[in-house]
Amino acid sequence: MTPASSPAPDGPLPTAPELANGARDFRLRMAVIDSETEAALDMTRDRYGRTVHAGAAAAARAHRDKAAVEAYATHLAPHAEALLDAARLVLDELPPARHLAGWRAVLDGLAASAAEIRRALDRPAAPGSQAERTQHAALWPHLTAWADHSSIASNLADQRDGQHYKAPLTDEEQQMWTERAQAAQRRGELELTESWYAADGQPITLAYLVEDNDSTVVALRGDPGVPGWQVIGHYAHEYEAGKSLPAPVPPGILRADVSRFNRPAPAPEVSLQELIRDVVEGHTAGDASNALLGAVQRGYAAGPMVRLQELLETSSQFASALETVQGRQIAARLSALGRQIEFLTREVEEAAEDLGATVAVLPPHRTPVL
Repeated sequence: MTPASSPAPDGPLPTAPELANGARDFRLRMAVIDSETEAALDMTRDRYGRTVHAGAAAAARAHRDKAAVEAYATHLAPHAEALLDAARLVLDELPPARHLAGWRAVLDGLAASAAEIRRALDRPAAPGSQAERTQHAALWPHLTAWADHSSIASNLADQRDGQHYKAPLTDEEQQMWTERAQAAQRRGELELTESWYAADGQPITLAYLVEDNDSTVVALRGDPGVPGWQVIGHYAHEYEAGKSLPAPVPPGILRADVSRFNRPAPAPEVSLQELIRDVVEGHTAGDASNALLGAVQRGYAAGPMVRLQELLETSSQFASALETVQGRQIAARLSALGRQIEFLTREVEEAAEDLGATVAVLPPHRTPVL
Protein backbone atom coordinates (compact mmCIF):
# COMPACT_ATOMS: atom_id res chain seq x y z
CA MET A 1 0.00 0.00 0.00
CA THR A 2 1.50 3.36 -1.04
CA PRO A 3 0.83 6.40 1.16
CA ALA A 4 -1.34 8.91 -0.65
CA SER A 5 0.42 12.17 -1.37
CA SER A 6 -1.31 15.45 -0.71
CA PRO A 7 -1.31 18.15 -3.41
CA ALA A 8 1.45 20.69 -3.35
CA PRO A 9 0.55 23.73 -1.24
CA ASP A 10 1.05 26.09 -4.18
CA GLY A 11 -0.84 23.89 -6.64
CA PRO A 12 -4.32 24.75 -7.83
CA LEU A 13 -7.09 23.37 -5.64
CA PRO A 14 -9.65 21.23 -7.46
CA THR A 15 -13.02 22.73 -8.14
CA ALA A 16 -16.13 21.45 -6.39
CA PRO A 17 -17.24 19.41 -9.45
CA GLU A 18 -13.76 17.85 -9.66
CA LEU A 19 -13.99 16.88 -5.99
CA ALA A 20 -17.40 15.34 -6.60
CA ASN A 21 -16.09 13.46 -9.64
CA GLY A 22 -13.33 11.90 -7.52
CA ALA A 23 -15.94 10.50 -5.16
CA ARG A 24 -18.00 9.23 -8.10
CA ASP A 25 -14.96 7.48 -9.58
CA PHE A 26 -14.35 5.79 -6.22
CA ARG A 27 -17.95 4.60 -6.01
CA LEU A 28 -17.77 3.19 -9.54
CA ARG A 29 -14.53 1.38 -8.75
CA MET A 30 -16.03 -0.01 -5.54
CA ALA A 31 -19.02 -1.30 -7.49
CA VAL A 32 -16.65 -3.19 -9.81
CA ILE A 33 -14.70 -4.56 -6.84
CA ASP A 34 -17.93 -5.69 -5.19
CA SER A 35 -19.13 -7.43 -8.36
CA GLU A 36 -15.81 -9.22 -8.84
CA THR A 37 -15.75 -10.29 -5.19
CA GLU A 38 -19.29 -11.66 -5.31
CA ALA A 39 -18.35 -13.69 -8.39
CA ALA A 40 -15.31 -15.07 -6.57
CA LEU A 41 -17.32 -15.87 -3.43
CA ASP A 42 -19.96 -17.65 -5.52
CA MET A 43 -17.23 -20.09 -6.55
CA THR A 44 -16.66 -20.95 -2.89
CA ARG A 45 -20.32 -21.89 -2.21
CA ASP A 46 -22.38 -24.96 -2.91
CA ARG A 47 -25.65 -25.00 -4.83
CA TYR A 48 -27.58 -23.84 -1.75
CA GLY A 49 -25.34 -20.87 -0.95
CA ARG A 50 -23.30 -22.47 1.84
CA THR A 51 -19.59 -21.66 1.96
CA VAL A 52 -17.60 -24.85 1.43
CA HIS A 53 -14.17 -23.38 0.63
CA ALA A 54 -13.43 -21.10 3.58
CA GLY A 55 -9.82 -20.45 2.61
CA ALA A 56 -10.71 -19.30 -0.90
CA ALA A 57 -13.47 -17.09 0.54
CA ALA A 58 -11.01 -15.46 2.96
CA ALA A 59 -8.55 -14.87 0.11
CA ALA A 60 -11.27 -13.24 -2.00
CA ARG A 61 -12.16 -10.87 0.84
CA ALA A 62 -8.49 -10.01 1.44
CA HIS A 63 -8.11 -9.17 -2.26
CA ARG A 64 -11.27 -7.06 -2.04
CA ASP A 65 -9.98 -5.12 0.97
CA LYS A 66 -6.64 -4.37 -0.69
CA ALA A 67 -8.28 -3.24 -3.93
CA ALA A 68 -10.65 -0.96 -2.01
CA VAL A 69 -7.77 0.72 -0.15
CA GLU A 70 -5.95 1.30 -3.44
CA ALA A 71 -9.11 2.75 -5.00
CA TYR A 72 -9.53 5.20 -2.12
CA ALA A 73 -5.85 6.20 -2.30
CA THR A 74 -6.22 6.87 -6.03
CA HIS A 75 -9.54 8.70 -6.17
CA LEU A 76 -10.25 10.22 -2.76
CA ALA A 77 -7.31 10.35 -0.36
CA PRO A 78 -5.80 13.66 -1.55
CA HIS A 79 -9.08 15.60 -1.46
CA ALA A 80 -11.57 13.84 0.83
CA GLU A 81 -11.42 16.60 3.44
CA ALA A 82 -11.81 19.30 0.78
CA LEU A 83 -14.88 17.53 -0.59
CA LEU A 84 -16.46 17.44 2.87
CA ASP A 85 -15.63 21.12 3.43
CA ALA A 86 -17.29 22.07 0.14
CA ALA A 87 -20.34 19.95 1.00
CA ARG A 88 -20.67 21.59 4.45
CA LEU A 89 -20.52 25.08 2.94
CA VAL A 90 -23.48 24.28 0.69
CA LEU A 91 -25.34 22.51 3.50
CA ASP A 92 -25.11 25.60 5.69
CA GLU A 93 -26.76 27.69 2.95
CA LEU A 94 -29.71 25.39 2.24
CA PRO A 95 -33.22 26.25 3.44
CA PRO A 96 -34.46 24.24 6.44
CA ALA A 97 -35.62 20.72 5.54
CA ARG A 98 -36.20 17.40 7.31
CA HIS A 99 -33.21 15.67 5.75
CA LEU A 100 -30.50 18.22 6.57
CA ALA A 101 -29.75 16.91 10.07
CA GLY A 102 -29.31 13.42 8.66
CA TRP A 103 -27.03 14.71 5.93
CA ARG A 104 -24.91 16.57 8.47
CA ALA A 105 -24.56 13.35 10.48
CA VAL A 106 -23.49 11.51 7.31
CA LEU A 107 -20.81 14.13 6.59
CA ASP A 108 -19.54 13.85 10.17
CA GLY A 109 -19.39 10.06 9.81
CA LEU A 110 -17.52 10.33 6.51
CA ALA A 111 -15.05 12.72 8.14
CA ALA A 112 -14.38 10.23 10.94
CA SER A 113 -13.86 7.43 8.41
CA ALA A 114 -11.56 9.62 6.30
CA ALA A 115 -9.43 10.28 9.39
CA GLU A 116 -9.13 6.55 10.11
CA ILE A 117 -8.19 5.80 6.52
CA ARG A 118 -5.67 8.64 6.49
CA ARG A 119 -3.92 7.29 9.60
CA ALA A 120 -3.58 3.88 7.97
CA LEU A 121 -2.34 5.33 4.67
CA ASP A 122 0.28 7.33 6.54
CA ARG A 123 1.46 4.25 8.47
CA PRO A 124 1.08 1.30 6.10
CA ALA A 125 1.94 -2.20 7.27
CA ALA A 126 4.56 -4.28 5.48
CA PRO A 127 3.31 -5.24 2.00
CA GLY A 128 2.02 -8.79 1.78
CA SER A 129 2.13 -9.35 5.53
CA GLN A 130 -0.63 -10.57 7.81
CA ALA A 131 -0.49 -7.15 9.47
CA GLU A 132 -1.36 -5.54 6.13
CA ARG A 133 -4.32 -7.86 5.63
CA THR A 134 -5.52 -7.07 9.15
CA GLN A 135 -5.09 -3.34 8.52
CA HIS A 136 -7.03 -3.50 5.26
CA ALA A 137 -9.83 -5.54 6.85
CA ALA A 138 -10.15 -2.94 9.62
CA LEU A 139 -10.49 -0.21 6.98
CA TRP A 140 -13.23 -2.01 5.04
CA PRO A 141 -16.16 -0.54 7.04
CA HIS A 142 -14.76 2.99 6.56
CA LEU A 143 -14.23 2.44 2.84
CA THR A 144 -17.74 1.11 2.38
CA ALA A 145 -19.13 4.10 4.28
CA TRP A 146 -17.63 6.31 1.57
CA ALA A 147 -18.84 3.97 -1.18
CA ASP A 148 -22.38 3.88 0.21
CA HIS A 149 -22.88 7.49 1.27
CA SER A 150 -20.41 9.86 -0.40
CA SER A 151 -23.06 10.56 -3.05
CA ILE A 152 -24.54 13.01 -0.54
CA ALA A 153 -21.24 14.89 -0.30
CA SER A 154 -20.85 14.80 -4.10
CA ASN A 155 -24.34 16.14 -4.65
CA LEU A 156 -23.82 18.99 -2.21
CA ALA A 157 -20.44 19.89 -3.70
CA ASP A 158 -21.98 19.94 -7.19
CA GLN A 159 -24.55 22.47 -6.01
CA ARG A 160 -21.80 24.84 -4.92
CA ASP A 161 -21.16 25.93 -8.49
CA GLY A 162 -24.59 24.99 -9.80
CA GLN A 163 -27.32 27.22 -11.11
CA HIS A 164 -29.98 28.64 -8.84
CA TYR A 165 -33.54 27.83 -9.76
CA LYS A 166 -35.80 30.73 -10.64
CA ALA A 167 -39.53 30.29 -10.99
CA PRO A 168 -40.33 30.63 -14.73
CA LEU A 169 -44.04 31.39 -14.19
CA THR A 170 -45.87 34.33 -12.73
CA ASP A 171 -48.55 33.65 -10.12
CA GLU A 172 -51.28 34.01 -12.74
CA GLU A 173 -49.52 31.68 -15.18
CA GLN A 174 -48.91 29.14 -12.42
CA GLN A 175 -52.58 29.11 -11.49
CA MET A 176 -53.66 28.74 -15.13
CA TRP A 177 -51.27 25.84 -15.83
CA THR A 178 -52.18 24.15 -12.56
CA GLU A 179 -55.86 24.26 -13.45
CA ARG A 180 -55.14 22.85 -16.92
CA ALA A 181 -53.05 20.03 -15.41
CA GLN A 182 -55.72 19.26 -12.81
CA ALA A 183 -58.34 19.05 -15.55
CA ALA A 184 -56.08 16.70 -17.52
CA GLN A 185 -55.57 14.55 -14.42
CA ARG A 186 -59.34 14.18 -14.03
CA ARG A 187 -59.55 13.12 -17.69
CA GLY A 188 -56.74 10.61 -17.19
CA GLU A 189 -54.45 12.59 -19.53
CA LEU A 190 -51.71 13.65 -17.11
CA GLU A 191 -48.97 11.05 -17.56
CA LEU A 192 -46.36 11.09 -14.77
CA THR A 193 -42.87 10.18 -16.04
CA GLU A 194 -40.22 11.01 -13.43
CA SER A 195 -39.97 12.20 -9.85
CA TRP A 196 -37.25 13.49 -7.52
CA TYR A 197 -36.74 15.61 -4.43
CA ALA A 198 -35.25 19.09 -4.50
CA ALA A 199 -32.82 20.36 -1.86
CA ASP A 200 -35.66 21.99 0.09
CA GLY A 201 -37.29 18.59 0.59
CA GLN A 202 -40.17 19.17 -1.83
CA PRO A 203 -41.00 16.50 -4.43
CA ILE A 204 -40.90 17.49 -8.10
CA THR A 205 -42.60 15.36 -10.76
CA LEU A 206 -42.39 15.60 -14.53
CA ALA A 207 -45.53 14.79 -16.48
CA TYR A 208 -46.95 14.94 -19.98
CA LEU A 209 -50.01 17.18 -20.13
CA VAL A 210 -52.16 15.94 -23.03
CA GLU A 211 -54.66 18.33 -24.64
CA ASP A 212 -56.29 17.80 -28.03
CA ASN A 213 -53.75 15.12 -29.04
CA ASP A 214 -50.88 17.49 -28.18
CA SER A 215 -48.61 17.02 -25.17
CA THR A 216 -46.53 19.43 -23.10
CA VAL A 217 -43.97 18.59 -20.45
CA VAL A 218 -44.96 20.17 -17.15
CA ALA A 219 -43.25 20.11 -13.75
CA LEU A 220 -45.35 19.62 -10.62
CA ARG A 221 -44.37 20.51 -7.07
CA GLY A 222 -46.01 18.45 -4.34
CA ASP A 223 -47.69 15.05 -4.19
CA PRO A 224 -49.72 14.54 -7.39
CA GLY A 225 -51.98 12.17 -5.47
CA VAL A 226 -53.47 14.79 -3.17
CA PRO A 227 -54.90 18.29 -3.70
CA GLY A 228 -52.48 21.17 -3.33
CA TRP A 229 -49.84 20.38 -5.93
CA GLN A 230 -48.90 23.12 -8.42
CA VAL A 231 -47.38 23.39 -11.85
CA ILE A 232 -44.08 25.27 -11.56
CA GLY A 233 -43.03 25.18 -15.21
CA HIS A 234 -43.80 23.94 -18.72
CA TYR A 235 -41.20 22.88 -21.27
CA ALA A 236 -40.81 21.69 -24.84
CA HIS A 237 -39.10 18.46 -23.75
CA GLU A 238 -37.68 16.70 -20.71
CA TYR A 239 -34.09 17.77 -21.38
CA GLU A 240 -35.07 21.45 -21.19
CA ALA A 241 -36.97 20.72 -17.99
CA GLY A 242 -33.96 19.02 -16.44
CA LYS A 243 -31.77 22.04 -17.13
CA SER A 244 -34.28 24.51 -15.70
CA LEU A 245 -35.64 22.76 -12.62
CA PRO A 246 -34.00 22.30 -9.20
CA ALA A 247 -31.44 19.51 -9.32
CA PRO A 248 -32.37 16.19 -7.71
CA VAL A 249 -30.81 15.29 -4.38
CA PRO A 250 -29.85 11.71 -3.46
CA PRO A 251 -32.99 9.70 -2.66
CA GLY A 252 -33.52 8.19 0.75
CA ILE A 253 -33.12 4.59 1.90
CA LEU A 254 -35.62 2.17 3.39
CA ARG A 255 -33.44 1.00 6.28
CA ALA A 256 -30.65 3.13 7.72
CA ASP A 257 -28.29 0.25 8.54
CA VAL A 258 -28.19 -1.42 5.11
CA SER A 259 -25.05 -1.43 2.97
CA ARG A 260 -24.75 -2.98 -0.49
CA PHE A 261 -21.09 -3.75 0.33
CA ASN A 262 -21.77 -5.46 3.67
CA ARG A 263 -24.60 -7.84 2.91
CA PRO A 264 -25.14 -10.75 5.28
CA ALA A 265 -24.07 -14.16 4.06
CA PRO A 266 -26.89 -15.73 2.06
CA ALA A 267 -28.94 -18.35 3.87
CA PRO A 268 -29.12 -21.82 2.29
CA GLU A 269 -31.97 -21.83 -0.16
CA VAL A 270 -33.66 -24.46 -2.32
CA SER A 271 -35.24 -23.07 -5.48
CA LEU A 272 -38.77 -23.79 -6.61
CA GLN A 273 -37.36 -25.47 -9.69
CA GLU A 274 -35.52 -27.99 -7.52
CA LEU A 275 -38.61 -28.66 -5.43
CA ILE A 276 -40.70 -29.24 -8.56
CA ARG A 277 -38.01 -31.59 -9.87
CA ASP A 278 -38.06 -33.48 -6.56
CA VAL A 279 -41.80 -34.10 -7.03
CA VAL A 280 -41.43 -35.14 -10.68
CA GLU A 281 -38.59 -37.52 -9.84
CA GLY A 282 -40.25 -38.84 -6.68
CA HIS A 283 -41.90 -42.23 -6.20
CA THR A 284 -43.63 -41.99 -2.83
CA ALA A 285 -46.09 -39.61 -1.25
CA GLY A 286 -43.34 -38.68 1.17
CA ASP A 287 -41.19 -37.36 -1.69
CA ALA A 288 -43.93 -34.92 -2.76
CA SER A 289 -44.73 -34.09 0.86
CA ASN A 290 -41.12 -33.21 1.63
CA ALA A 291 -40.94 -30.92 -1.44
CA LEU A 292 -44.08 -29.07 -0.34
CA LEU A 293 -42.77 -28.75 3.21
CA GLY A 294 -39.54 -27.36 1.79
CA ALA A 295 -41.52 -24.59 0.10
CA VAL A 296 -43.17 -23.52 3.38
CA GLN A 297 -40.23 -24.07 5.73
CA ARG A 298 -39.65 -21.15 8.10
CA GLY A 299 -36.62 -19.78 9.88
CA TYR A 300 -33.01 -19.48 8.71
CA ALA A 301 -33.35 -21.64 5.59
CA ALA A 302 -36.85 -20.43 4.76
CA GLY A 303 -38.67 -21.83 1.76
CA PRO A 304 -39.80 -19.90 -1.34
CA MET A 305 -43.34 -19.27 -0.11
CA VAL A 306 -42.06 -17.79 3.15
CA ARG A 307 -39.55 -15.67 1.21
CA LEU A 308 -42.37 -14.45 -1.02
CA GLN A 309 -44.29 -13.29 2.02
CA GLU A 310 -41.16 -11.49 3.28
CA LEU A 311 -40.82 -9.80 -0.12
CA LEU A 312 -44.42 -8.58 -0.01
CA GLU A 313 -44.05 -7.28 3.55
CA THR A 314 -40.79 -5.48 2.74
CA SER A 315 -42.26 -4.01 -0.44
CA SER A 316 -45.25 -2.81 1.59
CA GLN A 317 -42.85 -1.05 3.96
CA PHE A 318 -41.12 0.54 0.97
CA ALA A 319 -44.38 1.76 -0.57
CA SER A 320 -45.45 3.24 2.76
CA ALA A 321 -42.05 4.93 3.18
CA LEU A 322 -42.64 6.85 -0.07
CA GLU A 323 -45.00 9.02 2.02
CA THR A 324 -47.43 9.57 -0.82
CA VAL A 325 -51.14 8.80 -0.97
CA GLN A 326 -50.65 6.25 -3.74
CA GLY A 327 -47.73 4.72 -1.86
CA ARG A 328 -49.86 4.18 1.24
CA GLN A 329 -52.66 2.66 -0.82
CA ILE A 330 -50.27 0.24 -2.53
CA ALA A 331 -48.69 -0.56 0.85
CA ALA A 332 -52.12 -1.63 2.14
CA ARG A 333 -52.63 -3.84 -0.93
CA LEU A 334 -49.24 -5.51 -0.53
CA SER A 335 -49.84 -6.03 3.17
CA ALA A 336 -53.16 -7.72 2.42
CA LEU A 337 -51.47 -9.93 -0.18
CA GLY A 338 -48.86 -10.88 2.40
CA ARG A 339 -51.59 -12.02 4.77
CA GLN A 340 -53.11 -14.11 1.98
CA ILE A 341 -49.74 -15.73 1.31
CA GLU A 342 -49.44 -16.50 5.04
CA PHE A 343 -52.86 -18.18 4.96
CA LEU A 344 -51.93 -20.08 1.80
CA THR A 345 -48.63 -21.16 3.37
CA ARG A 346 -50.44 -22.72 6.31
CA GLU A 347 -52.83 -24.48 3.93
CA VAL A 348 -49.93 -25.89 1.88
CA GLU A 349 -48.21 -27.05 5.07
CA GLU A 350 -51.32 -28.92 6.21
CA ALA A 351 -51.84 -30.46 2.76
CA ALA A 352 -48.18 -31.56 2.68
CA GLU A 353 -48.50 -33.26 6.05
CA ASP A 354 -51.70 -34.98 4.97
CA LEU A 355 -50.02 -36.15 1.76
CA GLY A 356 -47.12 -37.59 3.70
CA ALA A 357 -49.51 -39.38 6.04
CA THR A 358 -51.04 -41.33 3.15
CA VAL A 359 -47.96 -43.63 3.10
CA ALA A 360 -48.56 -44.33 -0.60
CA VAL A 361 -46.43 -44.93 -3.67
CA LEU A 362 -47.05 -44.44 -7.37
CA PRO A 363 -48.61 -47.56 -9.00
CA PRO A 364 -46.29 -49.66 -11.16
CA HIS A 365 -48.37 -49.24 -14.32
CA ARG A 366 -46.98 -45.69 -14.56
CA THR A 367 -43.98 -46.99 -16.49
CA PRO A 368 -41.24 -44.80 -18.00
CA VAL A 369 -40.97 -44.19 -21.74
CA LEU A 370 -37.50 -44.92 -23.07
